Amino acid sequence: MTITIFVGSLLGAMALGIPIAFALMISAVCLMLYLGMLDSQIVAQTLVNGADSVSLMAIPFFILAGELMNAGGISKRIIDFAISIVGHVRGGLGYVAIMTAVLFACLSGSAVADTAAVGSILIPMMTQAGYNPSRSAGLVAAGGIIAPIIPPSIPFIIFGVASGVSITKLFIGGIVPGLMMAFGLAIVWWYVSRKEQSAVYPRKSAKEMIQATKHAFWGLLLPVIILGGMKGGIFTATEAAAVAVFYAWFVGTVIYRQIRLKDLYDALVAASKTTSVVMFLIAASMVASWMITVANIPSSITEVVAPLMDDPLLLLLMINLLVLIVGTAMDLTPTILVLTPVLMPIVEKAGIDPVYFGILFILNNAIGLLTPPVGTVLNVACGIGKISMDDIMKGVWPFLLVQVVVLILLIVFPSLVTVPIEWFTH
Repeated sequence: MTITIFVGSLLGAMALGIPIAFALMISAVCLMLYLGMLDSQIVAQTLVNGADSVSLMAIPFFILAGELMNAGGISKRIIDFAISIVGHVRGGLGYVAIMTAVLFACLSGSAVADTAAVGSILIPMMTQAGYNPSRSAGLVAAGGIIAPIIPPSIPFIIFGVASGVSITKLFIGGIVPGLMMAFGLAIVWWYVSRKEQSAVYPRKSAKEMIQATKHAFWGLLLPVIILGGMKGGIFTATEAAAVAVFYAWFVGTVIYRQIRLKDLYDALVAASKTTSVVMFLIAASMVASWMITVANIPSSITEVVAPLMDDPLLLLLMINLLVLIVGTAMDLTPTILVLTPVLMPIVEKAGIDPVYFGILFILNNAIGLLTPPVGTVLNVACGIGKISMDDIMKGVWPFLLVQVVVLILLIVFPSLVTVPIEWFTH
């Protein structure tokens, strides 16, 4: 009955158009009423405690770092760098979009931010060069969801805080899956773009390539600093976020000399707005998470899936199918916050590595960003490309399919995730 009340009140509130953060608190209050323990002080205290975490400080810092990179010209130089390498081959701008998506993922960790930054530059360029607009927008959108997988990933931070799993291990475990996603996109793009009658950029000379690399060098150095610092034990994931902010500000202000006082102010305001939304959502989810634990909902679900406990592979397949379905109706962050406290006890009881599960879980949720009707990344790409949802779905489905294939491969071959983590942590 507790499951019915929680899910029913949550879905009912969402159906009425209530923002997801308030819907989560409403579902928690409904559970309190049912259990006869309604107390406004508990709600208020849990809400405050939900945002009171050192690990969560990484989120505003990484968001601000992304804003400063765009304002400081780092983003534009990275795209020019990618064009210098693969812009001259057939379908070259598509490969540029994939390469840029990976590089941007190493800088910001936000699928929506990366899609907006890459799409605003590349989608008009691809359309002007004669590429199919819906396919171009679909590729940029599919590349955008690499950002939640490759460090520094904001969803990994949220999951790590919600589950108690090491954020550093999640970061490292996401590298290979993120590169697999990019490689899969490149294969599909090669296949679908063979007959494209599109313009290509002239081949860059060695001198021009070196020049483009020099211009993008400071941006390309940031992922090395972040991962190298964590590997060497110099700083934690949260401290790495603060380092990223200072680095992005220093490069944009001192080296590239593009960040003025007004640009800094605009970046701070934009980052504050995004952070406030994310942090309030996390705080509200902690109220629901606390009530989920008190109501013993995980145990109830564990009893239902008990027959699958002896077969981790089958259990993972079932959980991932559930997450794929949920992802079509809920955005990435709410799905993480709602399902993590429910699924983690089941995963741990089945003996599944929580870090490995977390990477599969976030990848699955990232795929949900490409599925309508919610599909946040799809909506961003539609707005930038000025095309309808129907049109972009025609262009994105081959890329969406290959992302699902990557997910299945990681479920079947867990060593693709666990081996890099073991190497990094020893």
